[in-house]
Amino acid sequence: MTLWTAGDGAAATGGRAQGDWAATGVSIDTRTLAPGDLFVALSAARDGHDFVAEALRKGAAAAMVSHRPEGVAADAPLLLVGDVQAALEALGRAGRARSAARVVAVTGSVGKTSTKEMLRAVLSGQGRTHAAEASYNNHWGVPLTLARLPVDADFAVIEIGMNSPGEIAPLSRLARPHVAMITSVTAAHLAAFDSIEAIAREKASIVAGLAQGGVTVINGDQEVSAILQEAAQAAGARVLTFGEGASNDYSLGDITLRESVTVARGRMAQGDTLLFKVKAPGRHFAVNAMGVLAVVDALGLDPGLAVSDLGNWHPPSGRGLRERVILDPAHEDLTLDLIDDAFNANPASVAAALEVLAAATPRHDTGRVARGRRIAVLGDMLELGRDEAAMHAALAELPHIAALDRVHCVGHRMGALWRALPTGRRGEWVETAEAMAARAHHLIDAGDVVLVKGSKGSRVSLVVDAIRKLGHGGRHSDKETR
Repeated sequence: MTLWTAGDGAAATGGRAQGDWAATGVSIDTRTLAPGDLFVALSAARDGHDFVAEALRKGAAAAMVSHRPEGVAADAPLLLVGDVQAALEALGRAGRARSAARVVAVTGSVGKTSTKEMLRAVLSGQGRTHAAEASYNNHWGVPLTLARLPVDADFAVIEIGMNSPGEIAPLSRLARPHVAMITSVTAAHLAAFDSIEAIAREKASIVAGLAQGGVTVINGDQEVSAILQEAAQAAGARVLTFGEGASNDYSLGDITLRESVTVARGRMAQGDTLLFKVKAPGRHFAVNAMGVLAVVDALGLDPGLAVSDLGNWHPPSGRGLRERVILDPAHEDLTLDLIDDAFNANPASVAAALEVLAAATPRHDTGRVARGRRIAVLGDMLELGRDEAAMHAALAELPHIAALDRVHCVGHRMGALWRALPTGRRGEWVETAEAMAARAHHLIDAGDVVLVKGSKGSRVSLVVDAIRKLGHGGRHSDKETR
């Protein structure tokens, strides 16, 4: 299906189309470009203009550029614009304007991407649904998602993030959501904000773009919930709250964490109760699922169908995905359970992940070590500001630490936790994820449950990769050093 023609693109961006082309998609990366895409030559770490010739060779319908790059034919299909970033925003704005889809925007300090994926799963069961790829939630990710919005979509889910003040409101105005959901506000990005209250005010600015008669769905259990509610009400939005507290419009009762699922009982705003599950252990998943059901209600959709689809949802890689890893291809019973939560970290999300690990059941008498263990590999939590050392050390006081057998630490910030840990639970501490990845085969065994958690910049995903590779000819040692 054609997404943008030469004429559409020129009208949307105010640019000049060269050639009569039609694009079926939009891409910013030649590595993932599909034939028929409009290639957008953004300038980030590299100037996208350097890749235009490659994009056209790979079958791009056209390229959106500020000038014809060297090596590109004079008659090549192009969309010439004054500024590529501004033109991408204009293309996203036009994509949103021509769509009749009902739009849901999601923000929050933690849980944005997993909640966006829950919404994708639930809304897809009730209409044609378009959602942001991966964590495309910034100044180029949001307009790119809107530029890719199919004309015939019934629903769109837009993730909106930030690193510093003033970023969310402009993205919300681009998306113009009918429903805005704020998952939670925690100590994240404190390097750019002077308080949690300041973070809450920035998250609350998602209401800036709400369509007339819009709804804001917020976690009502937080100390800063009042800030979120006041901002929504000031914008004229209807406010729905969700959470574990009984005073919320959508409240959770019993939450049970099992090996591979979370089961919860919820009460809807109308008083109806329902039982639902998600295919991942985690109290935070159940709480955000309750928020998703509030969004479903706000859109006037079928909560019964939503509950059914939630039961098939599991988190994506890096967001709490649990998988079984075979450590020796010759012995399929030699396995461990890996919880991959290596994409993001702050004190609240680490606490939630440790609760999941503490509830997990290791398997005994299967490996070199007789008793299976609960092992955490924790990488630095980034962007926490001047109190980052204290915040890392404070993790040692979390109640679920007592249920763990070993905590291995990666990065100089996590050194504060390592020093604060009880000696019996203190594992290894290294400065880099590369060093921990090289040690991984010494630190784990069949029967263990292993959590890997850290901010993306800590690169602890390398440890996840190292563990996964053990079953594909990776090193396996009989020596247990810790």
